[in-house]
Amino acid sequence: MFNFTHYPDDKCFAASVQLADEAATLALGARLAKPGLLVPGLNIWLEGGLGSGKTTLVRGILKALGHAGTVKSPTYTLIEPYVISKINLYHFDFYRLTNPDEFLDAGLDEYFSGEGICLVEWPRMAIPYLASPDLIITLTLRNGGRRCEIQAETETGQICAAQLTG
Repeated sequence: MFNFTHYPDDKCFAASVQLADEAATLALGARLAKPGLLVPGLNIWLEGGLGSGKTTLVRGILKALGHAGTVKSPTYTLIEPYVISKINLYHFDFYRLTNPDEFLDAGLDEYFSGEGICLVEWPRMAIPYLASPDLIITLTLRNGGRRCEIQAETETGQICAAQLTG
C-alpha cells in the first residue's frame, strides 16, 4: 500500500511517502502500531501545520492498538494519556504554549523519562526542555493529500523507521 522513497544519509535514516487521503494517514498510523515498532520510551515528534494530519496519525495508531474511544487533539489539555494492553502512550499537543517554561511548570517533563511512548504535536514550542526525539514525522498538505517525511534521530528511531518503511 505504501511506496516509500528512502533517502540515504550517513547521519540518519530518512524516507517519505505520499498519503492520498485521511484513510491513508490512518493506515500509516496502524502500520506504526505493529508489534515491535512502538518500544517503551520511544519519543516521536509530529510536525506539520494546522490540519496536516498529526492527530489523524495518532488516531490510526490508537485504533490499531485497540482503543475504542474517541481520539482528540490535546490542544487545550496539553496531554491525553492512553493505557492499552500494558502500553502507556501519551499524546501531547504544545500548540498553545506561549513560553517553553510552561512545559516545566505543568510537570510534563516527567513523562519523558519513563517507559511511556510519547507522541508530541508542536514539539518545538517546548524547546529547550523537551527530550530529543527518536523519530520525527512531518506531515504537509500536498497534491490533495499529505506528504509524510520520516526521519530517525537515534538508533531506536532508526530501527523503528526501517521497520515502518521496509
